[in-house]
Amino acid sequence: MKVVLQRSKKASVTVAGSITGAIDHGYVLLIGVTHTDTHEDAAYIAKKIASLRLFEDEDGKMNRSIDETGGAILSVSQFTLYGDTRKGRRPSFIEAARPETAEPLYDYFNEQLRAHGLTVETGMFGAMMDVALVNDGPVTLVVESK
Repeated sequence: MKVVLQRSKKASVTVAGSITGAIDHGYVLLIGVTHTDTHEDAAYIAKKIASLRLFEDEDGKMNRSIDETGGAILSVSQFTLYGDTRKGRRPSFIEAARPETAEPLYDYFNEQLRAHGLTVETGMFGAMMDVALVNDGPVTLVVESK
């Protein structure tokens, strides 16, 4: 499992003209699932993200976690994170899990984030989405389970 985490000041996802999820400050997560990912991978990454200290304290140091700042999460499924561009000009997505595998794991991942007390808004799995984001920092990390 691979997650691109972006700290944001404000973000939203729109599908077919309707907002499906929106947050003020927090994290935008782009989540990719591969064939070998398990519930353990999803739980590991959810716990890691919930405990990361990426927000500034009163001294300007990244010492505060998302729950300490009242932040929320906008979670967006993103199979293209497993795109392979090493050959040719068109990416291969063979490493991305099929939807029947990826969607339940994506849902479980979001449940795990909520179990850590976090507010989680989402996009719509498999849909064409417009993601609006005001990056904060910018702070961007890749979090992987393996």
